[in-house]
Amino acid sequence: MQNIPSVDLRDFLSDDPKRKQKFVNEIGSAFENIGFVALKGHFLDDKLVDELYGEIRKFFALPVETKHNYEIPGIGGQRGYVSFGKEHAKGRKEGDLKEFWHFGQYVDKDSKWASEYPENVEVKELPRFNEVGKDAYQMLEKTGIYVLRALALHLGLDEFYFDEYAKEGNSILRPIHYPPITSEPENAIRAAAHGDINLITLLMGAQGKGLQVQNHDGEWIDAIAADDELVINVGDMLSRHTNNKLKSTIHQVVNPPRELWGTSRYSVPFFMHPVSDMRLDCLEKCIDEENPKKFEDITAGEFLHERLVELGLIKK
Repeated sequence: MQNIPSVDLRDFLSDDPKRKQKFVNEIGSAFENIGFVALKGHFLDDKLVDELYGEIRKFFALPVETKHNYEIPGIGGQRGYVSFGKEHAKGRKEGDLKEFWHFGQYVDKDSKWASEYPENVEVKELPRFNEVGKDAYQMLEKTGIYVLRALALHLGLDEFYFDEYAKEGNSILRPIHYPPITSEPENAIRAAAHGDINLITLLMGAQGKGLQVQNHDGEWIDAIAADDELVINVGDMLSRHTNNKLKSTIHQVVNPPRELWGTSRYSVPFFMHPVSDMRLDCLEKCIDEENPKKFEDITAGEFLHERLVELGLIKK
């Protein structure tokens, strides 16, 4: 496979059972074979996308000292600002060439998860930043719920199997700024090869070259979406839960050609996580003689903690 397949969520949302099943088949096949799709028909409109990018650019253009005021100690970077080079890929020492922000889940104060999730951080210099971020978070979460419903049907589960785990899940919206490169990077790229931690990732901002996906032959493929598409991939939690039936694919963001070093790149992944007490034990439907159980039993919260330590965001 030399490119990622494109699917249309409007097929799944239609009243036509054949169109709905077509979407289930297409996304299921793509996630079994390469772990990535480009998705049309999502719930983000152009106005919201433009407004979000405008707010993101304004935030990352703030003075470094101002941004550091929003770097919150003791929470593993789960809310607010994370400064340049702080995160690295699993197994690497070199920090990625990026800075980013985290918006987290929005729950009512009487939710059982209210005490577990850190508060979102308000940026006082930008009065629209947090409101626009919340709107984008909720539209991406809504899109992700429908994608998970399609995957549940593909796996032979009840369509709404994932709803109870994802609807107040520990999901993260991460606007990323890859600043201009000013000198030859020493063994560092914008985002080193990695798999995502979560159930699925919905990515805004894959319209230009940079994001690459590794296929089963070990070849790197450019993952480039159309203007109206999100790129969606399987994360390690979902791969683990399905005993690797759905593939969490290694991907990276490479440095641009030297003539484009002076340009910034922005992308906005939505990392869809379940609630922390979801069990990621391999589904019985995904285990047989040809595919014996590959992973130990673990909860989503335990798995997330392990990975944040490996990424350098939480110290042992």
